[in-house]
Amino acid sequence: MGIKRSTLYYKPKKNINKKQKELRIRKKIEDISREHPYYGYRRITAQLRRDKVIVNHKKVSKMMQEMGIQGRIKHKYVTTTDSKHNNKIYSNLIKDKELTCINQVWCADITYIRILNGFVYLAAIIDIYSRKIVGYAIGKTLSPKLAITASAFYSTSADNKI
Repeated sequence: MGIKRSTLYYKPKKNINKKQKELRIRKKIEDISREHPYYGYRRITAQLRRDKVIVNHKKVSKMMQEMGIQGRIKHKYVTTTDSKHNNKIYSNLIKDKELTCINQVWCADITYIRILNGFVYLAAIIDIYSRKIVGYAIGKTLSPKLAITASAFYSTSADNKI
């Protein structure tokens, strides 16, 4: 017959040019990005591979940059300050005073510390002149007892020093 054997086994490739393939990938990237706005290029690449689209993560990153798509960052932020309250706001009583030695003015603050399974609260009493911590207490709840314990810390440690 005069034809090669490989001709019989040849399967023609689907005639999809590169631009059409790239447009399909871009469309899928847009869909995934809209569905999951916090996904970056790595997660989008993983999702494309789960959807049986073979693509390199570098290509996905480049396409996302060209399309102006960027994964939003999830922030785990807890608001602890309520500035819009109806309580009385006191004026600054030491604004015009000059501090000359320790134990003239103390300042108290309460903050939270993130731990593995939640938060703990830290109440601290600070000497304004020396900026040293005079007393502190750590607790699981934000209660008045926490501040009282922090202030009691100074009186017990001062008694021990004398």
